[in-house]
Amino acid sequence: MAIVGLIGAIIGSFSMMLYASTHFAGVAGPGNTPPIVNAAPLLITAGTTDQDRIINAVKRVEPSVVALQVVVNGTQVVPIDPLSQMFGGGGPVQRQQVIERASGSGFIYSRDGLIVTNAHVVPRGTSKITVVFANGDRVPGHLFSSNPAADLALVKVDAYAKLPPPVEFADSSKVQAGQWAIAIGEPLALQRSVAVGVVSGFNRDEPIQGEDQQIRLFRGLLQTSAPINPGNSGGPLVDYDGRVIGVNQSTANPAAAQGIGFAIPAITVTQTANTLAKNPGKTLDANGTGTGKGFLGIQPIDITNNVRTQLGGYHDPGGVAVNNVFDGTPAALAGINSGDVIQTINGKPLNTANDLTSTISAMKPGTQVTLRVWSQGIKKNVQVTLGEQPVQTYLRNQQQQNP
Repeated sequence: MAIVGLIGAIIGSFSMMLYASTHFAGVAGPGNTPPIVNAAPLLITAGTTDQDRIINAVKRVEPSVVALQVVVNGTQVVPIDPLSQMFGGGGPVQRQQVIERASGSGFIYSRDGLIVTNAHVVPRGTSKITVVFANGDRVPGHLFSSNPAADLALVKVDAYAKLPPPVEFADSSKVQAGQWAIAIGEPLALQRSVAVGVVSGFNRDEPIQGEDQQIRLFRGLLQTSAPINPGNSGGPLVDYDGRVIGVNQSTANPAAAQGIGFAIPAITVTQTANTLAKNPGKTLDANGTGTGKGFLGIQPIDITNNVRTQLGGYHDPGGVAVNNVFDGTPAALAGINSGDVIQTINGKPLNTANDLTSTISAMKPGTQVTLRVWSQGIKKNVQVTLGEQPVQTYLRNQQQQNP
């Protein structure tokens, strides 16, 4: 009996030591550091239904989702005499101060109070941000840094003792078409709303008009069937483990399509947020358009017998005729004119207008190219530094390719 009791005591002591090492090692005290606050724990989902996993995912991430109530100061131009504008008189105008209120969503990014949202949720002129947490607390926030070209921004709350844990990001490379996608946010100022769909596609290009009325093309977006409505922007799109796979950004024109929403992929979010966190008070890449495609600035046409007649004296095989040159573009600055023929790009022969367009579009803005140009019977090499293709040109090309 004594031996049995001794063995039992040894086993019990070992069990207590093992339990203490795994459950109390992170407790603050002499020789210990405080525990690190990470994302909410992943709930046990093995053997449960898809519905159960979605519910658990929402429960996991929802405390870290916030509503952003924003006040924006700006100006608008209004006519002094509206009747003169109605009849095309072009009368005098004046600037008026405008105060607008808007709402959006965001989520906790770091333990020091940084919150990820869309840049268009907190645009230029934002004068007040109120962060509303899931527990109902309303805490003042301020714009920490922003990148309008990526449509991402960081908002910060200071010294909020009840800050929820940061979210966990999924590995974007493992996201698959057809998997569940859960959009969480504050659509149309409705509190704590959840929408469910699937991941529909990848690498989508979507034009979005910013607060400066300029259209920017956001590339490489994730497409989802989960409804994304005004106010939902900036909130997380999560998988059914509660890990963020994207930031809700926009939806396709509802008059033309249903069930087509777009989100900024997690890999882009983490890379951009990491840079923004190191640049407090700054607005980065504010003027980026996002096309990333080379631009020459001409209207090319194929050389037909009729075109040869109009050129007068062009007898070489191949080449692309220049029908028009747009003012202020790289082609205009390089001295290319209507009626010229571009024969090669960096030595590569051209035979059709599509050859020229596709070759230039595949190059990066800022690339220097050498064009062999026939101009009124004289052949010359012309150096051109490519610009960036405007969004409107990109969209027009897309419509022509997909009528």
